Formats: sequence, structure tokens, C-alpha cells
Amino acid sequence: MDAARRGWGVEHRFEYQGRPGRVVFGAGRRAELGAEAERLGLRRVLVVTTPGRADLAAETAATLGDRLAGLHPHAVMHVPSDVAAHAVATARELGADGCVAVGGGSAVGLGKIVARDTGIPLLAVPTTYSGSEATPIWGMTTDGVKRTGHDPRVLPVTVVYDPELTLSMPVRLTAESGLNALAHAAETLYAPDVSPVTSLVAAGAARSLVTGLPKVLADPASVDARAEVMQGAWLAGWCLASATMSLHHKLCHTLGGTFDLPHAPTHANVLAHVLAFNLPAAPAADAALREALGTDDVPARVHALVAELGAARSLADLGLPADGVERVVELATADPYANPRPVTPEGVRAILAAAFTGASPVPHS
Repeated sequence: MDAARRGWGVEHRFEYQGRPGRVVFGAGRRAELGAEAERLGLRRVLVVTTPGRADLAAETAATLGDRLAGLHPHAVMHVPSDVAAHAVATARELGADGCVAVGGGSAVGLGKIVARDTGIPLLAVPTTYSGSEATPIWGMTTDGVKRTGHDPRVLPVTVVYDPELTLSMPVRLTAESGLNALAHAAETLYAPDVSPVTSLVAAGAARSLVTGLPKVLADPASVDARAEVMQGAWLAGWCLASATMSLHHKLCHTLGGTFDLPHAPTHANVLAHVLAFNLPAAPAADAALREALGTDDVPARVHALVAELGAARSLADLGLPADGVERVVELATADPYANPRPVTPEGVRAILAAAFTGASPVPHS
């Protein structure tokens, strides 16, 4: 089957499955969390968050009133299995009939395991642009290996997007989180299950993110700029839920799960290098990203955006040891997965070598 029929470009054979879920979007709408819980008939709600977001989560949880069963501020990156087991046990001990995750991907990821293992519905109040809240994808790290899976039980039934909650995000974290979202949109455009719907949404997400992030850099207190980035992140998260991710996400999950590298900065660092590898084999995706980003060289534009926004510039800066590259190559090439060009040890090694030092993306023919 040729590349077009495999789905690396948009054509007239595709499948599309819509995703359920309610979205409540707008400045100040976190105050409606209690009403959303009431709409769902919830009476005992567990709120999960990270230690650093405990005060914000407590403020948000106050809108639940007597529906609040407890606050669990113990989420950490990559959802270690022991942390997940503790949260699940807490939900059961409290007799929770619903779970609210307040925070970024770490909090939402923990909430998803609670929902998966207890069967209670999950609501999400994102404070970053991770996009996890829009997907039925869970992830958990056991013995240094991060595994992911799909389960409809982990898809939040309601997501409350309030851009005011992102005002406290430092510009660098905003940039890295937004570039993480851009990766979801980019890989959707060359996914094997791409469709006209996912392509349009992915291009719109990329456009909102690339135009919104510099506005946040110029005026971090602008709610409108934050809302534009949050809207792009929501659309990118929708893409993540609707299409099969490829080499970029495999590499980032491997780097995060094996070496505990921070999630969003890792995505921001690796993206340009993977695009330099993949886009020559995905001309339709390349064309869509060129239009959305307003450039003739997508990898170079993404690499420049990383520098302009002050995001992490190299995997070495993020803590990857030099001798860890070969371990990532081994893990990333161990099992086959969808990608617009063959994934080889040589190709992955070249990507990681450039990302490790922060060099300019290396063109691949």
C-alpha cells in the first residue's frame, strides 16, 4: 500500500470516531465546578493535584462545598505506580463517587488512574497546556518504564478551561507546555489515521499556539493571550485523543519514564528534530504546518521558537546523561509503531544527538 493510502496525507479514505465529553471554557469559569459536579449528581468528590498546586486546588475545590470529600496533593510527574496506588486507595477509603484533577499532566494523569481503577467519573481543571485532559490515554511508570494505554473510563466527562488559572505560569513553563501541545498537533497531521476533521483541527491548534505564545511572552498578564494558547492546547489535546502518535511521543515517553526528564520541556526540546526527520516523508503534513506556522522551514521555525520563548535548549540541560542516548535508542526501536518513515537506530541516534546538544535540526532526506 502506498504512502497516501496508508494515511500520511489527507485523501478520500479515512475513519473518524468522535469523542464524548463536555467542555466549559472561559475566564472565571472555575467557579462553576460545583455546578458541574451537581449536574453529574456527585456527592463525594476527591480532588487530586500536585504539592505545588495544593493552594490553588484548595481554592478551586471550595466551589464544591459539602461535595468535597478530600484533597489529595500528591501527584508527581509520570505517575509512578506507588503514587497511583496511594491515590486509588484514598478514593476508596473516602467513598468518593467522583474525582477532580486540578493542575497539569501530572495531576490529570493521576486522576485518570483513579478513574480507571475505581470506575468513578473524572473532571479536569487544567492549569497548563498538556492536553491530557482531552484524551482517553493513561500513563503510569513502573520500575523506570512508562507504559500507556487507552481506556474510555479515563476520559474526563467534563473539562473546565479557565485561562486565568494559567496566569501564574512562568513564561518559560508556558512556552514549554505550549510546545508540548504543538507536538500533538504536528504528529496528528502525519498520523496513519488522519482524516479531514483531525487535519483541520490540528492546523487550527498549531496556528493558535504559534500566534498565542509570543503574545504571552510580550504580555504574560494578558488573559486574552493565555486564552488563545489554551484554546490551541485544547484542540491539540483533542488531536492527541483522535489520532495515533508517532516517533516524537515515543521518544519523549521513553526519555521521561526512563530518566525522569520533565515532560513538557522534553517535548519542547525534541520536537524540531523529529519534524526534521519525519516531514520529508510527509509532504501533506509539511504543507499544512508551513501554512499554519507561516514559514518555509517548519523544523527551523520550531527550533527558533524554542529559543525565542526561552524554553530548554538541550536534553543535556534537562538531565539526560550522555551514556543514556543508547538506552533511549534501544527502547525507542524495540517495538514497531506507526511513523511516516522507518524508525531505525541510526535515525533515532541522529535525532537524539542533535537534541542532546541543542544543535540546529539536521535535515533528513
